[in-house]
Amino acid sequence: MGGKKNPIWRVVAADQRSPRDGRFIEVVGQYNAQTSPSTITIDEERVRDWLAKGAQPTDQVRKLLRTQGIAT
Repeated sequence: MGGKKNPIWRVVAADQRSPRDGRFIEVVGQYNAQTSPSTITIDEERVRDWLAKGAQPTDQVRKLLRTQGIAT
C-alpha cells in the first residue's frame, strides 16, 4: 500500500499456507513508518478475535501489538 517511496504496511490475518504477499482473510490494521511518530492503526477487537481463534502473529506484528498495548 502507499505510493512510490512512501510505503504503508497492512496488518492482515492470513492462512499460513498462503504465500507471504498472497491472499489474506482480513485487513486488521496498518502501519506507516514515514510519519513522525510512526502511525499504527489496529482494530483491537478483530485482532483479539483472531488471536482467540489461534492466530499466531509474526515477530514484527507482535512488536506492533505490544506498542499498542495488546498483549500476545
